[in-house]
Amino acid sequence: MTLWRIDLVSLRLFVAVCEESSIARAAEREFIAPSAVSKRINDLESLVGSALLQRHKWGVRATPAGEALLHHARNVLRSLEKMQGDLSEYTSGVRGHIRIFANVSSIVETLPDELGAFLRRHDGVKVDLEDHTSAQVVRGVADGATDIGICWDAVDTRDVEVFPYRNDQIVTVLHRDHALAGREQVAFVDTLDFDHIGVHPDSAMYTVLRRVAAEQGKTVKFRIHVSTFEAVCRMVRANLGLAVVPREAVGSYSQATDGEALRIVPLTDPWALRRLIVCVRRYDALPVASRMLVDHLCARNIA
Repeated sequence: MTLWRIDLVSLRLFVAVCEESSIARAAEREFIAPSAVSKRINDLESLVGSALLQRHKWGVRATPAGEALLHHARNVLRSLEKMQGDLSEYTSGVRGHIRIFANVSSIVETLPDELGAFLRRHDGVKVDLEDHTSAQVVRGVADGATDIGICWDAVDTRDVEVFPYRNDQIVTVLHRDHALAGREQVAFVDTLDFDHIGVHPDSAMYTVLRRVAAEQGKTVKFRIHVSTFEAVCRMVRANLGLAVVPREAVGSYSQATDGEALRIVPLTDPWALRRLIVCVRRYDALPVASRMLVDHLCARNIA
């Protein structure tokens, strides 16, 4: 097997095809013709001596051999990025391309400001930021699909390195006419007699709320599920139910949707102090730019 003949462009295109599950989307992402991508994949399969992709009417999926190549290709490309970052320190400043998966609440809270501060100091660095559930964030880091993850520590993090990022408070958002709106604070169990507005049924928040309710011998009565915190506030404003969400994630939205109609009441439960984390596969294997961003985020950790 003459693997030394595999070139880096082909590896990058193969990774793109696997991540996009489509040759056409990978070609668009890499600014190359689909026919050229197909030829590169065919050449890789000839060199490897095995099919790397299964073609379906909805796209493509890596074969077992393709999964093995994808793992090694990501490692090779990551090592090259690290080498480029290390060498860039000897030229005109740090350069690099950082991939970040983050849960929605961290994206709508302070991450944009912190990324802005970092990128103003390092204008040669580019960032791809995608929102995912906390479980998807950790899985993406462990699988090498992203360099840095930011999420709630309520998920399994055994396969990644973890650094404290910041804390936030889980609160109850209520319509001003709701039966619980007059309280200064409320226990989560007291909310379970009322309809809830939920976000992301596959999110860590959804899982935690259901688990805590089950420990009390109850269930959460989700009346509506929506996809954004702004939509949560709008549903609560319409008096369709209450919501249990991070305080900072709904602060600006609650004002934008007539904050006078809403009440934010803290939860008394110990788990309501939520710990957000930064996770990486291996800190010492990160490219320079990614390590610097991890250091930047953790140095700004707010206890």
